Amino acid sequence: ACTEKMFQNANYIYPMMATHNAHTIATVLQIAKASGADFEFQRLFGMGEGIYDILLKNYDVKACIYAPVGPHHDLLPYLVRRLLENGANTSFVNKVMRPNAPLEEIVTDPVDRVRNEAQTLHPSISLPKDIFRTESKMGRCNSHGLDLHAPETMVQLNTAFKRFQAPFAAMPIINGKAEPSATVSEKIINPANKSDEVGHTYFANGALVDKTFSASSDGFRKWNAKPARTRADALRKAGDLLEKNFEELMALLIREAGKTIPDAYDEIREAVDFCRYYANQGELHFADNAYTLPGPTGEYNALRLGGRGTFVCISPWNFPLAIFTGQIMAALMAGNTVIAKPAEQTPLIAYRAVQLFHEAGINKGALHLLPGDGRIGASLIEHKDVAGVAFTGSTETARLINQALARKEGAIIPLIAETGGQNAMIVDSSALPEQVVDDVMRSAFGSAGQRCSALRILCLQNDTADTIIHMLQGRMKEMTLGEPVHLSTDVGPVIDEEALANLHHHINALDGYATPLATVTIPKNLEGQGYFFAPAIYEIENLCALTREVFGPILHIIRYDAKEIDDLLDQIRATGYGLTLGVHSRIKSFQNKIINTMPVGNIYINRSMTGAIVGSQPFGGMGLSGTGPKAGGPHYLPRFAAEKAISVNTTAAGGNTTLITLKD
Repeated sequence: ACTEKMFQNANYIYPMMATHNAHTIATVLQIAKASGADFEFQRLFGMGEGIYDILLKNYDVKACIYAPVGPHHDLLPYLVRRLLENGANTSFVNKVMRPNAPLEEIVTDPVDRVRNEAQTLHPSISLPKDIFRTESKMGRCNSHGLDLHAPETMVQLNTAFKRFQAPFAAMPIINGKAEPSATVSEKIINPANKSDEVGHTYFANGALVDKTFSASSDGFRKWNAKPARTRADALRKAGDLLEKNFEELMALLIREAGKTIPDAYDEIREAVDFCRYYANQGELHFADNAYTLPGPTGEYNALRLGGRGTFVCISPWNFPLAIFTGQIMAALMAGNTVIAKPAEQTPLIAYRAVQLFHEAGINKGALHLLPGDGRIGASLIEHKDVAGVAFTGSTETARLINQALARKEGAIIPLIAETGGQNAMIVDSSALPEQVVDDVMRSAFGSAGQRCSALRILCLQNDTADTIIHMLQGRMKEMTLGEPVHLSTDVGPVIDEEALANLHHHINALDGYATPLATVTIPKNLEGQGYFFAPAIYEIENLCALTREVFGPILHIIRYDAKEIDDLLDQIRATGYGLTLGVHSRIKSFQNKIINTMPVGNIYINRSMTGAIVGSQPFGGMGLSGTGPKAGGPHYLPRFAAEKAISVNTTAAGGNTTLITLKD
């Protein structure tokens, strides 16, 4: 299939077919004859001489010999991979060297062999949709993926984006009785184009807060009384509806939040995963008989989990659908009602999501949306009827929320906060540079660096620092900054004018003590348009210069000697943050040293630092980076719940039935 694709596009590329397999060579010859396009074969130096002698003697084709050239540390991994490939029992090279191997076996068409197989699915290898399923109720269906490299997929998406390109209709807030009520109308601006009005939404005022809390309190009794299974089914239906409406949600995420196409779809998948994961967790742990506790005979002891009341969920603009959904679904599954306050930059996404959640069977009395700025958030936090707060955002705002809750009269209110991080990646000299560069680019510049888990500080051992920096500089030259609606765009705009100004302020502050290493050129057609910021890499001497997190596509590099690793770890600890930490090393003892000594919520070894999967990599920090427990993890839901212990003297009915009914 790949060969046919190459020959179909021979006007743009020159097919070069590297193989030592006789059947593959015959296939290429047949396809090339039908195409008439120019091409050539390749073989590896030291291999395939015999078959290529016959090929070049009997056919009018070209062939070249290629050989790896370079230093030992680069060549050794390459040669090991070739040995593994050619030494495999199924390899043509292996088979052809066996003198007694039947000719039919050597030249068998692999496609025919697969067609004749009665079963092609290995029983121990799950399909993608089933990789999170388990024998217990904890398993779930994986969210649906898209192959963005397939032309037909992009035709489908581009058609859908055009359908949703017209300015979105005005979207009124949802309150307890679904009555549109508003006093302030503000424009929502497309981050990719400051002059492009996407639409407008109504923002709640302070007078509406009391009314919403009253409706939420009324709805709590009804929602909390529903069986855990009923609430879980509503969450699963919500996940299905998010998946069904992915095209519209992608269009909203791209236009309102400036998400690139891959980031937009990944966020929808995460939101779906939250719905299904919390549904399964809740159904298991919130059933009436979930926790039966031990005790003496004649006594029944149990523990039940239930809702606390009205939870205020305040979500950020960098994940306006996924985090918004995760907070809400956890609170609802625990039996609470929810007043959701989305980021002021992204209310349209929140509005559409809440519509789908109501459609899924979540009572309108149980879920309310109050968009607005920080004043609305403050009014919600300070209300006498708030039973808990889930917040994702800056450390400074989380501290203010905590102080406001502490000043309140009445019950002590729980705060579940996930905040920022001064996230570092430590790379030693054993790491594979190519893999480091791939993971650094994804971790530092994915989503325009606007993930709380994004890489901010890259720590390179002096022995390999120059090599990795040179490779990063080359990759930066290939990065495309552009409008997020195009698949070719690697990095889109930052969220708004304030974010853009903060990044420029930081760049100006770096002058004088930081060395610029690389930056991305802003295309001329985007200069002065939208909120585009050129991703950049700077080298700094130490961490003292970074007093707070810089939320955007700026990477800081620090060099260190191997003997100074403990001093480097002390500097990272001294920042007080503890969200994500990356390690690139092929030395197990070095990996364990970092794991065992660093106070960080999420440590990623030899992989990127972003893209945590619900249920597989529970996400959340410690210290200045959050209160815990981790979102998408097994301890998250109970934090939203109130516990009720029940103890029954069963002998009060007239005797100890347990003892009486014992068998001989």
